[in-house]
Amino acid sequence: MTNPLLSDWTSPFQMPPFADISDDDFMPAVEVGFTEARAAIASICDNSDAPTFENTIEALEQADETLNRVLGVFYNLAGADSTPAREALQTELAPKLSAYSSEISMNETLFERVDAVWNDRDGLNPEQQRVLELTRRGFVRAGAALQGDARDRLTDVKSRLAVLGTKFTQNLLADERSWFMELSEADLEGLPDFVIADARAAGEARELDGPAITLARASITPFLQFSPRRDLRQKAYEAYVARGANGGDTDNRVIAAETLALREERAKLLGYDCFADYKLETEMAKTPDAVRDLLMAVWEPAKAQADADATVLTEMLHADGHNGDLAAWDWNYYAAKRRKAEHDLDEAELKPYLQLDKMIDAAFDCSSRLFGLSYRELDGPLYHPDARAWEVTRGGKHVAVFIGDYFARGSKRSGAWCSAMRSQKKLGGDVQPIVVNVCNFAKPAEGAAALLSFDDARTLFHEFGHALHQMLSNVTYESISGTSVARDFVELPSQLYEHWLSVPAVLETYALHADTDEPMPEELLQRLLAAQNFDMGFATVEYVSSALVDLAFHTGAAPADPMAKQAEVLAEIGMPAAINMRHATPQFAHVFAGDGYSSGYYSYMWSEVMDADAFAAFEEAGGAFDGDMAKRLEKHILSAGGSQDPVELYTAFRGSMPKVDALLRGRGLA
Repeated sequence: MTNPLLSDWTSPFQMPPFADISDDDFMPAVEVGFTEARAAIASICDNSDAPTFENTIEALEQADETLNRVLGVFYNLAGADSTPAREALQTELAPKLSAYSSEISMNETLFERVDAVWNDRDGLNPEQQRVLELTRRGFVRAGAALQGDARDRLTDVKSRLAVLGTKFTQNLLADERSWFMELSEADLEGLPDFVIADARAAGEARELDGPAITLARASITPFLQFSPRRDLRQKAYEAYVARGANGGDTDNRVIAAETLALREERAKLLGYDCFADYKLETEMAKTPDAVRDLLMAVWEPAKAQADADATVLTEMLHADGHNGDLAAWDWNYYAAKRRKAEHDLDEAELKPYLQLDKMIDAAFDCSSRLFGLSYRELDGPLYHPDARAWEVTRGGKHVAVFIGDYFARGSKRSGAWCSAMRSQKKLGGDVQPIVVNVCNFAKPAEGAAALLSFDDARTLFHEFGHALHQMLSNVTYESISGTSVARDFVELPSQLYEHWLSVPAVLETYALHADTDEPMPEELLQRLLAAQNFDMGFATVEYVSSALVDLAFHTGAAPADPMAKQAEVLAEIGMPAAINMRHATPQFAHVFAGDGYSSGYYSYMWSEVMDADAFAAFEEAGGAFDGDMAKRLEKHILSAGGSQDPVELYTAFRGSMPKVDALLRGRGLA
């Protein structure tokens, strides 16, 4: 029988034939992809014609089309709906893909041809110049200029790093999946109805006799906010921060140490003093010093605010009859009480107005008003029953397929992300993207509306901002399509889009009560907007501390004991005792599940400097939905992908680069 991953996809919009694909189909399809790609590379190298952009760079762009198509499906499924078979495939694939990548980057003949095109690049258009520049740079940074033992060692290092990244992710998922805390009926006392309902749903999903709390953020966060049982909060919190550090086969601490050592070796093989120097060279920040300067400019006012808040929360703890210091499992509980007291606001009051379906509609509608997009929900099988799909059009023309997969489950890794099963490109014919947003919101009981916290709703808008970057991409070459940009630029569209959730007109239209369909009362809306920066000291401290630890891990010599280095950094900056890093080392998937955010977790804050300034541009013009600014945003940011240097793109949109003041004002820390 024909492998469905290799056949022509005849479903509408060439969607993958999910109903026909089995796990057994992936590896044979990948092997075919490898064979075709290697044959294409050999054809480029054997070409007797003089190297040109068309016969070398464009041919290289198209060499692995089958491989990319298969992997685009596989890795989306492996992250969102893991199975033992898929985890085994990930483990098997990691060294194979690394070896293939090294074959390409270490191919001397291929690099000579790329170099020849670089040396004779007159006549190329700006987009071609950019693709050529990035391609050649990628070869050099991957070790194409190395010789002998150094070449071989770099190949081995990259292969081992790929294996370690896969194992780190799987260990984290295993720890998250295995832990739960059963609750008695007495343990539910004091919890809002929505937390109780979510706990009962979690218990049913795990086939337990009663309610339970899991390590999904949508489960544990509201429990920490609302449970008056300090002992249970402590038990749940300690399990959450112990993920990846429980000893045994799923412990990530040794993996982190080996990863850091190998990254340092990789950087030195390529002629850099440390991994951060290597990694940041291609980012907007350029140097570790520039990153640290940004983070410390934010750290000091954030820590001052967090320390002041801790004093207030400690007084509340003591008033409840608990002696001693405020603990990390106390912060969310007393912060929620304080928000209720100071802003008359709590999640139980808000959540009925933040229905998942309405927030999806709100995200869609904002993009319609800004960019003219329309959405039509699609029928047909997807990779999981919870996933939904929409056709995206503009002016009647197909733009993309958008898939939303919103509910937490044991087979899904934690967090939220955007990916593309297929990216936009024009080379070889117009290809429109298939874009996926994955979240981990609490799944409601059958027949009940899915309700979000305001942070959940912000996450939904954030990931949809990434999706717009993919869907509105309008470039020729896949290598610079959509989110294929510098890591400290990629978060600009997503963080910028969050601002539209807080536009009063959007909430007035879409924040409708799940039972009555009545709009959020004006007075509640104003209280919500007034409290947006509440507890911002805490949020900023837990984030910036994580970014500073990441930077320290990769600057200078790799630490033999990452946990000791983490403690050293936190002591140096004066980390508040009752706040932990947002991602401690054994759970720091951004940094250790691959190289994506290594030395780059600061990127969210670097982009936030721009997103605060960019939304101000709308406010200074005709308001949040100013048509001219929307056109500028699409032209210079969303449609441009990586076709220009990000500084050039942002400057074309705004006129100049912003300063950190915009971020501090936006966070209420100025």
